[in-house]
Amino acid sequence: MKKQLAILCVVSIMILGGCGNNAAPDNQPNQSQETVDQGMNHGNMDHANMDHSSSGDIPNGLKEASNPTYKVGSQAIMKTDHMEGMNGATATIVGAYDTTAYAISYTPTTGGPRMTNHKWIIHQEIKDAGAEPFKLGTEVIVQAEHMKGMNGVTATIDSAQPTTVYMVDYMPTTGGEMVKNHKWVTESELSVK
Repeated sequence: MKKQLAILCVVSIMILGGCGNNAAPDNQPNQSQETVDQGMNHGNMDHANMDHSSSGDIPNGLKEASNPTYKVGSQAIMKTDHMEGMNGATATIVGAYDTTAYAISYTPTTGGPRMTNHKWIIHQEIKDAGAEPFKLGTEVIVQAEHMKGMNGVTATIDSAQPTTVYMVDYMPTTGGEMVKNHKWVTESELSVK
């Protein structure tokens, strides 16, 4: 009788364990989480391809803001989720520039799914940008490599806003390495620390 009970327990554990294998692992979002994420401001961005840190070089023609809300060297709290670990992180302002910030949609040159509502590229990162901002729906050629496969793509302007953009350093709330010279965070995505 004890032997039959032990076999029954082992079989039950194996059956229950097999049922659990169909669930998404804790570190991967399930389908409903992906749907929620895609409805957020960052669209369907693959953050693994995001170039979190940069050299700090700025595009030609970009002018420093004369009177930014957040001065270079000051700190602010980010309230945006372009990538994991950004929302709620303390940012140190490295640069402040007046320009037009664009959200864009494009298909990476490296292949893969179309990126929608990518935030942000700026006016000076668009080929042959004149003095006037681009209108919604305009197709432009991107001259920035914030993500792999971005530089040189033809993108569609999803939104445009004249604003002060900031280059920032921050430690992700999820841990890991310090992000240096991240491009770009808009003024509306920051709050006083």
